[in-house]
Amino acid sequence: MKIIINGANGKMGHILTKMAGSENVAALVDMNPADGMLASLDGFTGSADCVIDFTNHKATPGVLNYCVKRGFPVLIASTGQTDEELAQIHEASAKIPVFLSPNMSIGVALVADLAERVARVFGDCDIEMIEAHHNQKLDVPSGTALMLAKRIQEAREGSTLNIGRHENGKRDANEIGIHSLRYGSEVGTHEVIFSNGLETITIKHDAKDRALFAKGALSAAKWLVKQKPGLYGMRDFLREA
Repeated sequence: MKIIINGANGKMGHILTKMAGSENVAALVDMNPADGMLASLDGFTGSADCVIDFTNHKATPGVLNYCVKRGFPVLIASTGQTDEELAQIHEASAKIPVFLSPNMSIGVALVADLAERVARVFGDCDIEMIEAHHNQKLDVPSGTALMLAKRIQEAREGSTLNIGRHENGKRDANEIGIHSLRYGSEVGTHEVIFSNGLETITIKHDAKDRALFAKGALSAAKWLVKQKPGLYGMRDFLREA
């Protein structure tokens, strides 16, 4: 599989390039290119099997336009897409395979499956979530925390999010509390706590190295290139894993 890495000069781009191996890289692209990199996707006119985008949500429209024009499947690993950008993703997925995930960790995807099941089976329980990341992370709460919350909400109809609880008063029985910590070089920790007063279930994922996201992206990309046009995520990938 030949991939185009967009965001090749970033932290994840360097890791992904090394893990993929030069023989599997069709092109390296970055808006701040180093030697051997292109400054834009439009600069590459050769053949490839897939684009993996580890940039910023603001790049999403341009990435989608390029991939639709070239007929390339695309894996988008950025977070924080606006409603307009999400609409563009849905529109592009009618023409090409698009993989969108706020977290490319297979372990996090498994945590999401477990959290949804616990929320569905464990009954009337309080649900709290704690997420921690490095001190340079832009979005709060993390895209992963919101993804986990969405999966829990699928199992608990009527539940609401309370992000960064800051006022006095009792918690609402149907709320999902989300608390964000930012410090040092923390790669990423997500902990979901379910408690009914009699027993507590805790599901926790610790990311130890950014390489796990690159590994997940490569595995998902190999799966994506075999799919028909449509919008996919880690949930779809795991169904066939």
